Amino acid sequence: MRTHTSSLPDTVTQLDVAGDLLALLRDTTTEPRPDNQLEALTLAVAADLPVLLWGEPGIGKTAALTQLASALDLPLTTVIASVHEPSDFSGLPIVGDDPAEQGVPMAPPDWAVRLVRAGRGLLFLDELSTAPPAVQAALLRLVLERRIGALRLPPGVRIVAAANPRSSAADGWELSPPLANRFVHLQWTHDTDVVVRGLGGVWPRATLPRLDPEKLPEAVDFARRAVCGLLGARPALAHRLPSGEVRRGGPWPSPRSWEMTLHLIAFATAAGSSRDVLSLLVRGTVGDGPGLELLACLDRMDLPDPETLLADPAAAVLPERGDLRQAALDGVVAAVRNRPERSRWDAAWALLVKALETGPPDVVVVPATTLAALRRDDWDVPASIERLAGVVTLSRRADRTTAAVAAAAAAKAGR
Repeated sequence: MRTHTSSLPDTVTQLDVAGDLLALLRDTTTEPRPDNQLEALTLAVAADLPVLLWGEPGIGKTAALTQLASALDLPLTTVIASVHEPSDFSGLPIVGDDPAEQGVPMAPPDWAVRLVRAGRGLLFLDELSTAPPAVQAALLRLVLERRIGALRLPPGVRIVAAANPRSSAADGWELSPPLANRFVHLQWTHDTDVVVRGLGGVWPRATLPRLDPEKLPEAVDFARRAVCGLLGARPALAHRLPSGEVRRGGPWPSPRSWEMTLHLIAFATAAGSSRDVLSLLVRGTVGDGPGLELLACLDRMDLPDPETLLADPAAAVLPERGDLRQAALDGVVAAVRNRPERSRWDAAWALLVKALETGPPDVVVVPATTLAALRRDDWDVPASIERLAGVVTLSRRADRTTAAVAAAAAAKAGR
């Protein structure tokens, strides 16, 4: 009688082939590609600040952290916060030989021991929004002081967490205000172009920002002037705990988060990061309202000195952005109003002409109208004013036309 032979060798062979196919699917590369949210993440990591990525499930938060750890050559340690007990972060009590004499030490978990032995790494706290309040309370010391039980994480360890909004989290909880206030909150969204190119095998490359050593003192001074200037003018923003539970689980202003913001401004300035990246970081630390006020303060700090512009209009460099150019010209007119002199008045007209030649004409309308009203009887009208007259007249004509159309529409609606 013929017996049936085992098909084990064929099965092993097919599994090997399947493994080869999986290896090919995982074989991807990276390329330098502008990505504001990735740059904001790497900047916060470089500043050694805990980061919390908020995003819907499947958006790529875990994949981004894996790629970041690989790019920075840091061993990645992933801890699912929701499946741990509070003692896993505060330490397990271990009874020694003589507790009355030596006390009861708190033994750290194995992953913390491995991080300390390595001396460096990326600690990824996943599913933070599904961690119950007791676990969140135990995480406070880990995130702020880098301590787990009796161990202290070395300076080479960075902390990044990820969370889903409560509406899309399994048994989700709102973050407690003390824990939320310890993070830089970044909203993680998907870019279709990045996803398509990544699925094709090429993902954006995560790299640490290149800090200019010569800019470090200037960056620190700039950051301190910005934050202290805003809080000096708006002291109520120094600490403002939101009233709603949802907003308390996000970024909000406190002395701790303002200190984090100061660090981020210094790092962004030294790295030459864009305003969009800085906006993500600032609003993700102190919230949208205070963050936007700080960004406006930074814009004003970047404006050229009106006296410098008036001293040499021919060499003046006006801001490119329309709102900043408008603010700079308004500052020039205000400087002439404060110290009205014929030479300064003429210099201001020269600056308005230069603004007309190098940018959109609408920004000169209000400054030109105001400057014309400052003329003294014994001041001759400069020839350059004729180049601006057409712009002002056209603007006024457009305003009258707009007002007439609005009035006609209102009258028609009232019938």
